[in-house]
Parts: sequence; structure tokens; C-alpha cells
Amino acid sequence: MTETSARFREFKMPDVGEGLTEAEILKWYVQPGDTVTDGQVVCEVETAKAAVELPIPFDGVVHELRFPEGTTVDVGEVIISVDVAPGSGEPAPEAAAPAQTPVAEAPAEPEKPQGRTPVLVGYGVAESSTKRRPRKGAPVPGQATAAVQGELNGHGSAPVARPLAKPPVRKLAKDLGIDLASVVPTGPDGVITREDVHAAAAPAVEQAQQTGQAAPVATAGVSRETTPAPVAAVASPGARETRIPIKGVRKATAQAMIGSAFTAPHVTEFVTVDVTRTMKLVEELKGDKEMAGLRVNPLLIIAKALLVAIKRNPDVNAAWDEAAQEIVLKHYVNLGIAAATPRGLIVPNIKDAHDKTLPQLASALGDLVATAREGKTSPAAMQGGTVTITNVGVFGVDTGTPILNPGESAILAVGAIKLQPWVHKGKVKPRQVTTLALSFDHRLVDGELGSKVLADVAAILEQPKRLITWA
Repeated sequence: MTETSARFREFKMPDVGEGLTEAEILKWYVQPGDTVTDGQVVCEVETAKAAVELPIPFDGVVHELRFPEGTTVDVGEVIISVDVAPGSGEPAPEAAAPAQTPVAEAPAEPEKPQGRTPVLVGYGVAESSTKRRPRKGAPVPGQATAAVQGELNGHGSAPVARPLAKPPVRKLAKDLGIDLASVVPTGPDGVITREDVHAAAAPAVEQAQQTGQAAPVATAGVSRETTPAPVAAVASPGARETRIPIKGVRKATAQAMIGSAFTAPHVTEFVTVDVTRTMKLVEELKGDKEMAGLRVNPLLIIAKALLVAIKRNPDVNAAWDEAAQEIVLKHYVNLGIAAATPRGLIVPNIKDAHDKTLPQLASALGDLVATAREGKTSPAAMQGGTVTITNVGVFGVDTGTPILNPGESAILAVGAIKLQPWVHKGKVKPRQVTTLALSFDHRLVDGELGSKVLADVAAILEQPKRLITWA
């Protein structure tokens, strides 16, 4: 944020992710001419791994929006200017400039400061530099586009009320091409719900079916740009291909996975285990008064089992420091939980999970899942993980070969728990069975250590009382 004069102040794109270099403007909540107050949210931006709402730090009247929705902006660039002394009669600095001067070509981007490495939230530090890829027709910084200038000409000084909706609902409306201002809210206190958005989208779908045109379709994990042009991800009738821009969460995930796959030599081991006793323990815990109101499921016991296995084999909780040529042993466990969200896969982690009791761990897991589903996971919650669990069993998958998150040495995949014939006490009986897969970095975790960790997790799930005897 800088002060250009006694009247006009500028708000720059902040670093919302401890080292991120850019963010995409998803939605403007204000327009030129609107009155804003200190702390008011003016826009929503998306970093590599999270959507964040930005509040303005001063009062005034919006003078100019420097970038339209859908533009990726470097950290430090001015995104909005505000008249903090409206009515003074002083002419606007850009008043004499043509409002809609065509721009033939955007100027070359300034070089980024040397030595700054962008951080991919939830995936550690990426080695390659990040460069902003402007959209077609993106404005020159400091110059309003015709669309934004049109908004300026058509607005008075009265503020426009912002529709009330949670971030996932806003994302759904964006994907369906629905303007929230046109949706009739039915939720408490005038909050727009998912059902309201779908109801608003129904006439568009019906009309599209009657005219033979494609209606907007919500695609999980695909972040679309807001632009008057047709969305690239929506296929026209008879189209043989659909092209989707690689950006946001999908781009960050791809870069991180490529970096991990071609840096750390992966080894994956598998074990099939009878978890019947664990399933019985889960049912008992659901009725325990100490666990009342908490989310109790097999993942809770699996997470606790992994924490105990790490305590018994602490060398697995480490990282490879290539620059320093050191192995960093970590005496804490930030347990990552892979979560599928409408924006794509994210991996928030539970800080200091090793110190938590079972009820505390259950509470933390419940909060993590709820926050991820609502799209409110913060960048800080996705940094600093040491080991991760990915539950592919929720999709009915038996197992997989998970790729490590950069900076971590192990990741545990949990398969579907199914009733299967199993030899138990010398007889074939139906038992609850699952398959676990542990991938680890073979530079610092050898076969013996990886096998011990996986065997310990399996042993605890087979005999949950070991949570007491081994803890």
C-alpha cells in the first residue's frame, strides 16, 4: 500500500501466502464510485492453494480497479485506488487521459527481485520461478479496461450491497455463470445457499436444452476466469475437444508433483490387514461421552496409529536438505490430510499432531475437513507438513502409489475397507479388510525403516489395544 497524494491512496496485492509471488483476482465486491470502509472486503483472490478475501485498510470512495476479474497479478502491484478525501474538488490524476485507449501490446514485465523463490502452498518450495501469464486483453497496470471504465461511468457514489454467500457457494455460482446479485436467497439472514444457485441456474439449463446450446457446467477442480467471452471449459455441441486453462490449484499441484517425482526416489510398499477390531473400536468410541460431538471414523484411528508408528520409528519423520547436504530430523509431526475440494486437491495439516490426545485429534480432523469443504483453508494451514495420509478408500479404491509432497519423506495411502473372506483363528470368516500403501523417499528412508513403519501401522489397526501398550 502506498500514498500517491493526500487524496488518493493505492492498495497493492499483498503476499497472503508467506512467499507467494502472484494471485488471481476471482471476484470484485466493489466498483468505481462505491464507498468503502477500513476492514471491508473488496475482492477475493486465489493463490496456488487457497482462496482469500482481501480487506481494504482505509476509508474512501473507489476511484479505479486496476485489473478485471480473472487476471493474475504479481504481489506488490497496485490493484485498486481509493479517493480518501472525496468532494475536495481536486481532479483525478487520470482524468485527462483517454478512458478507452486501445492497447496494442502489453509492455514487458519488470524483472522480479533476484533471490526470491516462490512457495507453493502445501507443497514446499518450488525450484522454478513463477511468471505471470496475462490473459488476452489484460490491461496495462494503471489503465482501466473499457469494461471497468464502463462500470465507472454507470455508478454513482452509493455503495452496492454485496450478496451474502459462503465461498463454496460463490465458486459454484461462478462455475455456473450465475450472478449472485440476481439470486433470491432462502438461507438464514438472507444468505444464498447452494440450492438457491441451482434454482437460479435451472432456467438457463432448460433454455439451453430448448435452443440446443450448451449451458454452463460446474466442473470440480477447474477454476474459470470471469470474462464476457465464452468459457473455454464449456464444450459446444459436437465439439471433439475441450481445452481448460492450467492455472491455480491444478497448476500448483502439477508443478509440485513433477518436482517430487523427479527429485525423490519413491519406493512404495503394501500390506493387507484385518481391521475388524478397529471398526469395533470406532463404534464404541462413538458412544463414549469423551468423544461426544466429535467426528469419529476409521481415519481417526489410522491417524493415531501412524503417529504411534512414527514415535517408534522417528527417523522416518525427516526431510532431505539438498542445498546443505543434510538430513533434517523433525521432532514434531505436522500431519497432512489430503482433501478433495471443488478447487482441487489440497493438503492442510494438523500442527503438532503428535502431542494431541485422541479427542483433540478428532476435533482437529473435524475442523480440517469442514474448513476444506467450505473453501476457507488458509495458506498457513497447508505449509510445514512432515508426513501425509491420503484416503483413497472413500472412492472405493483398494490402494494406490501416492507421490510424496516435496519436503516430506513419507505418505500413507488408505484403501477401501471391505468385508472379505479371511483366515481368522484357523477358519475362513468374513472380516473387515483394507490395504495400506506407504510411499517413502529412499534417499533417507531405507527398506527396513519403511517396512517397520508400515508394519507398525498394520499391527495397531489389527490390534488397536497397541495404541495403549505402544504409546
